[in-house]
Order: sequence, then C-alpha cells, then structure tokens
Amino acid sequence: MAPVKKKATSTKKAAAKKKVATKKKAASATAVKKKSTAKKMAASKPSQTSKASDAKKKADNLLQGYGDFTPYEPKKGEEYMNEAQVEHFRAILQSWKQALMHEVDRTMHYMKDEAANFPDPNDRATQESDFTMELRARDRERKLIKKIEESIEMLDMGDYGYCESCGIEIGIRRLEARPTANLCIDCKTLEEIKEKQRKG
Repeated sequence: MAPVKKKATSTKKAAAKKKVATKKKAASATAVKKKSTAKKMAASKPSQTSKASDAKKKADNLLQGYGDFTPYEPKKGEEYMNEAQVEHFRAILQSWKQALMHEVDRTMHYMKDEAANFPDPNDRATQESDFTMELRARDRERKLIKKIEESIEMLDMGDYGYCESCGIEIGIRRLEARPTANLCIDCKTLEEIKEKQRKG
C-alpha cells in the first residue's frame, strides 16, 4: 500500500508543477505584451529630443550646404571670374542666404509656439535644452549670413574669388565647395597650422 501513496503524491506534485509553469508562461506573456505596448506608445509619441536632433541636423545641413546647383563648367581659354561665373556664384550665395533666413524665421515661430510653462521639471529642462540648441544654431547661421553678405559685396566690387592673403585665384571648385572662402587652399592650410601651434 505504501508505494501507491507515493505515486499519488508524485502525481500531485507534477500537477502542481504544471500549474506553476502555466502561471509563469501566462505572466511572461503578459509582460511581453506590456513591453510591446509601451514600445508602440513610445514610438507613436515623437519625443522632444528627436525634434531637437532633427532641428540640429537640418541646421548643420544648411551650414554646410546651400541647395542644389549645377557645377560651373569653364570653357577653354575663359577668363577667371567673368560675368557668367560672377552670376553663378551670386545665385549660389543668394539662395543659401535665403534658406538660412527662412530657417531663422522658422526658429522664431517654433519658439513662440512651443513656449509653454511645463509643470514637470523634466519637461521644462528638455524644453530649455531644445531652445538652447536652436539659439546656438541660429547664432551660427547669423554669423554665416554676415559672411555671405560680405562675399556678395566682394562680388559687386570685383574682388570675389581672389585670395585675401596672396592675391591668387581661389579656384571655381573650391568656391563651389565653400562659397564664402576668402583664402586659397595653401594660405588656408598655413593659417590652420599656425592656429594649431598657437593652441598646442
């Protein structure tokens, strides 16, 4: 009779284990569901940080690039900085300036629209961080607009495209890569070396 009781006890234990395992599976399935729901909700809500990083990327693109343009193809024996080249660079500089000014206006509207007094300190801190990044980008853009205006003035005076240090031609390709360049590549390299030596 004793062995039969042991079998009954082991059957009860096995049934209890099955119940515990089933409960654990159900609990883990619920946890997975909760996690996936939380992820979906987080993905559906565009965070303040992603907005700020998007704005920063856009600002950096504007600072580095100035829209699409067709590279100038100089004809054989063509004079450097002739009327066609001057107009080519004027169009590049003006379109870049317009894009930057539009971005400055957009920031002002964005800051007016988003200027809410958040009760949560974390939200306030995020907003202040976003505004600081935006203002820093706008400050860089304002400085760049000033440089663009100086370059347009040089175009009008006939000095654009020549190195301010040694007076040689800067070159069309360098100017297309950096329309506000006022030094040839050699003088710019020398300036950067001197700057490193001063700092180092």
